Amino acid sequence: MDEKRGHGISFVQFPQQYNNITKNDIYASSYLVTNNVELAGIGGYGAALESHCGKVYSKDYKGELNLEAKKNNDKTINEMEELSKAFANCSAEKDTQWGKNMELIYGCPVEDIVTGLTIQCRGWKSLYFNPDRKTILGVGPTILDIVLIQHKRWSEGMFQIFFSKFCPFIYGQGKIKFGDQMGYCIYLFWAPISFPTLYYVIVPSLCLLHGTSLFPQVKSIWFLPFAYVFVARNVGNIVEALSCGNTLKAWWNWQRMWVIQRTTSFFFGFIDTISRQLGLSGMTFALTTKQEVIEFGSPTIMLTIIATLALLNLFSLIGQIRKIVLDFEFKVLDQWIMQDILNLLPVLINIPMHQGLFIHNDKGHIPSSVLFKSIVLAALACLIPII
Repeated sequence: MDEKRGHGISFVQFPQQYNNITKNDIYASSYLVTNNVELAGIGGYGAALESHCGKVYSKDYKGELNLEAKKNNDKTINEMEELSKAFANCSAEKDTQWGKNMELIYGCPVEDIVTGLTIQCRGWKSLYFNPDRKTILGVGPTILDIVLIQHKRWSEGMFQIFFSKFCPFIYGQGKIKFGDQMGYCIYLFWAPISFPTLYYVIVPSLCLLHGTSLFPQVKSIWFLPFAYVFVARNVGNIVEALSCGNTLKAWWNWQRMWVIQRTTSFFFGFIDTISRQLGLSGMTFALTTKQEVIEFGSPTIMLTIIATLALLNLFSLIGQIRKIVLDFEFKVLDQWIMQDILNLLPVLINIPMHQGLFIHNDKGHIPSSVLFKSIVLAALACLIPII
């Protein structure tokens, strides 16, 4: 730490990295763009997000934490003996600030985020450091089940923070910069972002299936804003990913996981958080090979949702192809091009799901029970009338 400017720094945060990530990052676990762009940007405000892995406290901040310990210097042997009994039966933190305003803040699945926020609101700064040489290595998830459970816990925990007294816009008001508050909310709103994603995965496909147009025709001038947003977003995203060291296929895998996580993990994280706020459920805590084939794991409700959405988009695409090829309605391409693209992309993204449903017989196989339920649910969805 710099001797002149490092006295106000509480901790330095290194990115969490894994030593078992495949070349094309099949589960999108490397977080290269997040580590190199998002977290670095937030760290530029002097408010790096805290994570248990890869965090190093400064000597000055440790000195503040040791103030409590110094109070024991003048205690007698008998008093120290009684204090040691409290440590032995795990009651040493009772009636103290530990777990409330000092060290880890308890009561949240992502207590590290809350802890970092409380430290920064006490006037300390934090730095984010991402050296070229990997510093903190762990083992990334190797089964889709684990990825989804992990992200559900994260999205649920961070959404809980928004409803708690530690909401950055309330707890951090006047204590940290507005940019810091907005930086926190990028992650605190993971759960509710599931709804616009579900909309774009479901509604355009159903409307296409029932002949309901949502976008302007190609020859209309109003088509240009939609085309610009689509092209600019994806081109910028690809350039960003490649500049951070991803391959093009890794970027494509990230798009798949982007859809899967938001339509399952984040959605259930939202439901559980709202249920908890309404007093309908208590807080639960979910614990969480080098190969290029997705292992889907056990037949869970999340896997059923993934397969149902994949089949819904596939059914819609088949229906549109039938109109074009069998009925010779080539003019629909002009009217439906945007919806065709929005329907085709999920089908392409979900190719591993279709392979797991209909082709694979190995670890990448999706159980037949999931296939049956998904076909039924997707078929029922196709029958929903669109006004």
